[in-house]
Amino acid sequence: MQITFAASECTPFAKTGGLADVVGALPRELVKLGHNVTVFLPIYARVRRHIEGEPRYAIQSLTIPFRSYNRFVGVVDAGLRDGVQYYFIDCPELFDRKELYGPRGADYTDNAERFGLFCRAVIEASKRLGVPHVFHVHDWQAALIPVYLRTTYLADPDLRGAASVLTIHNAAYQGAFPPKTTEELLLPWEVFTMDKLEQYDHFNFLKGGVVFSDLLTTVSKKYAEEIQTPAFGEQLDGILLKRAADLHGILNGVDYALWNPATDGNLAAHYTPEDLEGKRACRADLLHAFGLENVPEASPVIGIVSRFAKQKGFDILAEIAEEIAERDVAVVALGTHDPYYENLFRGWAFRHPANIAVQIRYDEALAHKIEAGSDMFLMPSHYEPCGLNQIYSLKYGTVPIVRATGGLDDTIEEWDAKKGTGTGFKFEGFDSKDLLAEIDRAIEAFRDKKSWTELMRNGMTRDHSWSGPAKEYVRVYEEAARRKVEEPLRNTAIVSSC
Repeated sequence: MQITFAASECTPFAKTGGLADVVGALPRELVKLGHNVTVFLPIYARVRRHIEGEPRYAIQSLTIPFRSYNRFVGVVDAGLRDGVQYYFIDCPELFDRKELYGPRGADYTDNAERFGLFCRAVIEASKRLGVPHVFHVHDWQAALIPVYLRTTYLADPDLRGAASVLTIHNAAYQGAFPPKTTEELLLPWEVFTMDKLEQYDHFNFLKGGVVFSDLLTTVSKKYAEEIQTPAFGEQLDGILLKRAADLHGILNGVDYALWNPATDGNLAAHYTPEDLEGKRACRADLLHAFGLENVPEASPVIGIVSRFAKQKGFDILAEIAEEIAERDVAVVALGTHDPYYENLFRGWAFRHPANIAVQIRYDEALAHKIEAGSDMFLMPSHYEPCGLNQIYSLKYGTVPIVRATGGLDDTIEEWDAKKGTGTGFKFEGFDSKDLLAEIDRAIEAFRDKKSWTELMRNGMTRDHSWSGPAKEYVRVYEEAARRKVEEPLRNTAIVSSC
């Protein structure tokens, strides 16, 4: 099959979270299965750094119309990488900026225009470079592609056979804009209704993708169930429940070419399930990097790599921060985002410099060191669509402590010391006392070195590669393409006069 990915992030070019890892790894796995895959990405300032020499344009100029003006877009041919064809959408006045979505704590005011243009540019470029069997679009930034295919481009003979699949990586981020966005992006006003793109008097990119895509996926089976409920659906639960038969939960894989303690170039030493000696050197290297030189070997190191936000459960962590600091543990944390939680972590480290250390930044190499050098990894999330760090932790023999939600629940099996089964520790309720009890349970388990080693090896031998999930995605693509050929257009399709 010919599959075209459209996304706002992709490793190694631009990343703020797990979306980039998925778009970076899944296409390569699909190529291994014999499919042709193309990835479209905007050229942000950080993407431009990956272009060697002068850009080579596959398309010099595309005209993207707006209500009272046109913008002109180039399509840069970034070449084949591991069999995947990459194209970058070049519109400097909209994308050549330091941040992907806006300055810290805010959004760019023209994000609707930026990603509306991106969606139309992907469609127009595909008409010239090759129309796929399936457009696989990711999150709200690319969610208008299915909308345009069913409205503005509905009668276009070149696109008549192109199906669309939307993956929801996090339903909390939806792309909500004023109603006038409808006409600014040259969509018919008929789409601005409660059963289509209108959501509480806002033009909602993600809702449009949910309504107009042929099939939907999200990043774990548990999260697929959760987002159909008011507690996790972010006010889209009603429309997602209506499309329940079309929604597939496919657990994310990880790229073991990048995340493997036996080969990871960021580590002080390598190790395997059969020979764990190198993990001791990684722990010493990690403590040195965070300035914690006097942590006894008997004291477990708890690692945190995260976006510092309420979603990640740091509100309940704050309630027991002092009690954790009094335990015989060390904590190292790396992250950035919400100034409130950044200051919370700074204050925690300031009050307990002997065993709590924090770095407020994003550092990929240091994230690898934390995965390898920690004994435990903490993820007490309110919700977690999939989560990747707990899967990385398993591979690195770093035992996860998680809340049983979304992908965390799907990937972590409760440790049973008597049976020697399980891979980590998890708690059900969202309560700081439950979290502290699970941390205490992990600390107690750490004291039995023989049992702990068995627990580490259980996690290290689990296979969470992309090979299985990629095959699940292929089945979804095939179903979407079949429906496109065999079934009449859904009655949501509206022919635009634009």
